[in-house]
Amino acid sequence: MVQGSSEKRHKVTIIGSGNWGSTVAKIVAQNTKEHPELFHKDVQMWVYEEDVVIPESSPYYDPAIGTKPQKLTEIINAHHENVKYLPDIKLPDNVIANPSVQDAARDSSILVFNLPHQFFDKVCSQLKGNIVPWARGISCIKGVHVDKDITLFSEWIGEALGIYCGALSGANIATDIAQELQCQTTIAYEPPLVDLDNSSTEIQRDSRARAAKTQLVPAPPEYPPLDCNTFKNLFDRPYFRVTMVSDVAGVSLGGALKNIVAVGIGFAAGRDQRPGLHAELIRLGMVEMVNFCKEFFGETFQTDTLTLQSAGYADLYVSCHAGRNFKCAKMAVEQGCTVEEIEARVLNGQKLQGNSTAREVNTFLKARGVEHKYKFFKAVYDILEGKESDKDLYSLITAE
Repeated sequence: MVQGSSEKRHKVTIIGSGNWGSTVAKIVAQNTKEHPELFHKDVQMWVYEEDVVIPESSPYYDPAIGTKPQKLTEIINAHHENVKYLPDIKLPDNVIANPSVQDAARDSSILVFNLPHQFFDKVCSQLKGNIVPWARGISCIKGVHVDKDITLFSEWIGEALGIYCGALSGANIATDIAQELQCQTTIAYEPPLVDLDNSSTEIQRDSRARAAKTQLVPAPPEYPPLDCNTFKNLFDRPYFRVTMVSDVAGVSLGGALKNIVAVGIGFAAGRDQRPGLHAELIRLGMVEMVNFCKEFFGETFQTDTLTLQSAGYADLYVSCHAGRNFKCAKMAVEQGCTVEEIEARVLNGQKLQGNSTAREVNTFLKARGVEHKYKFFKAVYDILEGKESDKDLYSLITAE
């Protein structure tokens, strides 16, 4: 089927509305306007409802309301700005803030997940059974889920909701992109076999080449194909260039593991500003990232994803210089307090992913008796837990 000749269009919902979620909503809403042959214009954005006070200094201050708390969704829809998490950035007027995740996702065939993974279980329990059965997803969540095994968030989403989900990650600073400053990103999406041929009986495989747990439903033929071209048209902007790859494991793990490394570089930077030291620590961190991907996801992982794509070294580099995991760890050392204390003080209610990912990954490694092979990851975890001092980071990583 030729794109543009389809009878129906895809409705898109953004699940999450922090600074990155709101930025992604802006990108997507610009593109749904530009591609009416593929998408419905309006983009629903699920917002965790909060009461917000508009100060007198704000252009949105209303003397009739004064300093009475107002609903964040109402503010966003009235003024087209997420004043709490992405202030001073205008959102397109076709972004619709919605406090009900079920209502926001109703009839949407494309779901973009962008929320702290601490809220994931509750949100998915609300969505399960209340979404289009053939919907497809993109996960922008940085982290991994560890229970008895380690699971990519994209596959955790897929199994929880019975859909296929790809992953987006890259050297992306939300405030820069929101201002439309140039950058690139990587989307990993391998169209499910049923979307390529709805009569296919071939077994769908997961990121470890195992038979997928989810029985996928093919998209109806009256809709545009849910393929790489459609997703590139949904996300690619002149200021936000997209490269499509098939390596969901590499993109997902790159986005998760780099946050552990960024915390470590922040610890180092709090005491020592030498670029040579930081460069060597970044190199050691990348080595562990590649080794981890090869050891546990080697069936599908492609080394080029971490060495050549934005989701790999570029994302690691920017996270270790300008990301909030780096900044908060650096501030913790400089101020003589914990990273959690800095997080609570400066992140306006948002959460760091480096801390939780370090704990999840080290729990997984320890259960398999291989934490000694990943000295960088273990050192960051031990420092976060107060078992080691940040001043010993380099020696802990390089010890024989």
